[in-house]
Amino acid sequence: MKRKRKIPLVVLSDVHLGTYGCQAKELLQYLKSIQPKMLVLNGDIIDMWSFSKSYFPAAHMNVLRQIIKMSNQGTRVIYITGNHDEALRKYSDFILGNFELADKLILELDGKKTWIFHGDVFDSSTKGYAKIVAKLGGKGYDLLILINSFINWVLVLLGKEKRSYSKIIKDSVKKAVSFVSNFETTAAEIAIQKKYSYVVCGHIHKPQMKEVENEHGKVMYLNSGDWVENLTALEYKKEKWSIYKYNKADYLHHDNNEDKIVNDIITKILS
Repeated sequence: MKRKRKIPLVVLSDVHLGTYGCQAKELLQYLKSIQPKMLVLNGDIIDMWSFSKSYFPAAHMNVLRQIIKMSNQGTRVIYITGNHDEALRKYSDFILGNFELADKLILELDGKKTWIFHGDVFDSSTKGYAKIVAKLGGKGYDLLILINSFINWVLVLLGKEKRSYSKIIKDSVKKAVSFVSNFETTAAEIAIQKKYSYVVCGHIHKPQMKEVENEHGKVMYLNSGDWVENLTALEYKKEKWSIYKYNKADYLHHDNNEDKIVNDIITKILS
């Protein structure tokens, strides 16, 4: 079995458990492959906007089980609330063993102040009447993801690679591109004003790592992306940040080993 990678800090966000777009199986593979000292879940992990009792597959539940298992085995798990799981905000500052619930997190990483929060505070579309519109837009996005999932199912049957058409559409809409740019600039400017070295966000489903500088200073802006379209996370190790990108090929050997073990057990039972 492949040895787990030991990482001081992992940040992931926008998993959207409970929606058709969530790539839970892939996320579970990733979580089982790492052994972080700290795991920061930076918002929109459980999608309470779209939550339905009729759709919460075993794979989605297994992700939650794995996170709890990691916590029980010594990983400090900090769940930062986002807009899709904002119902949890009334329980902020809750601590149980290695599990914590918070609205934001300030860390010191190798002497550098780090500000971690989801990012919906900058988004006026998640508040008031606009929030209702955003939820309706979310339903359309869910439908697009569902159609995309069906297309990918057909592509896999034909032996071709999956494609994220929903991501292509989002990245080509000028208004969406402008929003992402404004979001990144706002987060960076406030972080510079507060004298942080790193600012880490989620929310916009856009993995990013770049230095932003203005007349008042500079900051490293990071975004963990998502597990709907990009399948990315942030990893901090040896005083450096990196963007992890899920690659199915990295897990094929591990999956084959697991399948062999299961088959051997079944053979022994039947013989």
